[in-house]
Amino acid sequence: MLGQLISTLNDYLYTYILVILLLAAGVYFTIRTGFIQFWMFGESIRVVGEKPHNAGSISSFQALMVSTASRVGTGNIIGISTAICCGGYGAVFWMWVIAIIGGASAFVESTLAQIYKRRDPNTGESYGGPSYYIEAALHSRPLAVLFAVTLILTYAGGFNMLAAYNLQSTFSGYAFYDPDTTPWVIGVILAAVVGYCVMGGGKRIIRFTSTLVPFMGGLYVLAAIVMVVLNWRMVPQVLGSIFSGAFDFQAIFGGFTGSAMMYGIKRGLFSNEAGVGSAPNAAASADVSHPVKQGLVQMLSVFIDTLLICSATAFMLLCSGVAPEEALMGAPYVQSALEAQFGAAGPIFITVAMVLFAFTTLIGNLYYVDNCLNYIVGKIPAKEFMVLFRIDAVVLIFIGAGMEINMVWNLADVLMGVMALINLPVIVILARPALAALKDYTHQRKAGHNPVFHAADIGLSEKTEFWT
Repeated sequence: MLGQLISTLNDYLYTYILVILLLAAGVYFTIRTGFIQFWMFGESIRVVGEKPHNAGSISSFQALMVSTASRVGTGNIIGISTAICCGGYGAVFWMWVIAIIGGASAFVESTLAQIYKRRDPNTGESYGGPSYYIEAALHSRPLAVLFAVTLILTYAGGFNMLAAYNLQSTFSGYAFYDPDTTPWVIGVILAAVVGYCVMGGGKRIIRFTSTLVPFMGGLYVLAAIVMVVLNWRMVPQVLGSIFSGAFDFQAIFGGFTGSAMMYGIKRGLFSNEAGVGSAPNAAASADVSHPVKQGLVQMLSVFIDTLLICSATAFMLLCSGVAPEEALMGAPYVQSALEAQFGAAGPIFITVAMVLFAFTTLIGNLYYVDNCLNYIVGKIPAKEFMVLFRIDAVVLIFIGAGMEINMVWNLADVLMGVMALINLPVIVILARPALAALKDYTHQRKAGHNPVFHAADIGLSEKTEFWT
């Protein structure tokens, strides 16, 4: 009964509401920023390497790695497999569309997080996110708290349960796998390891992810490139199938909930999270001289996630010669594709990749959750409370490992959809400061300066804590 209710709500959200909202917001920000995804792409790469002003503070790169740790996860492997098996080849195209136009939404939300970030009186470091800019600019603490609660449910609950399920499902092809017991055993091990890591707090999370994410992503993309090169003759056929499937409007309008467009949008949003309101929690922690710098960096994270890593998965699967079908959705299709190319080493590689992807997702997600808990209580919660909360979070990881696949995916999609329903209208309403900051940044860059932001320059002298 509960599973059917969540499934129905999921279909309604993505069929009638979020498709329109996501595309409309992305196109609006793309136009208002002058197609920033293209003309500022080189600048986003340049600023990601800048060092923080204060030694020991969180750099743009470290904040990028925290958000990328959450974005780059099991959705990049299992999510793409599910989208292709259920929605067809054309789902890949619609994931690209969501990433390209979503880059502008990611820029705006993360720039706003920087503009309205707060200063920790004890350490001098910054923190913030959607809850903070909702309260500061819209003066609505109830809405800000609602967003924080929704994020906690989404990341500590839905997303982490899904990551746990996806990780254990990659072991299903091994002889030792018993569907009645193995998921729970893996769930216990995963929950214990994550619990040990997160008890160290946010600093340990940042150090861990900034080291592991680049290695993990690079190795995975390299394997995908090798796969595509070995099957280069199939690339034109694959591209043709992607574009023809994407524009099969009879299929799209004949049954939208199962179409390539719907699956591409759902899995693309789940993977890159542009406009959802998660990445701004990490973006606000970066020590930069101008908010636009971190907005550009977070825009780059969307491209890394979808245009690079998700595309790597898609081409790795579609060039393998193994035809996608709904019965193979998830880990089985990925394992079959790699086994066809690399033999027994293929499934082993994808299992290792999934362990790394899932683990960094779990860690990155709980960093976001910590930030929202701080907002709700107005300070860093008591140590005893955080210990109890993190125990609850790792219990949910354990439970997720043994749940049914459709229930886990639908629950994660619905919770993510609610976050987007709150954040996207808010950033449309609050777009003016972000756009004014972009104009200020480009003016300083044209003058040959390293841009430095002052809130008074865009008329916000009384509304910010960090830039006055």
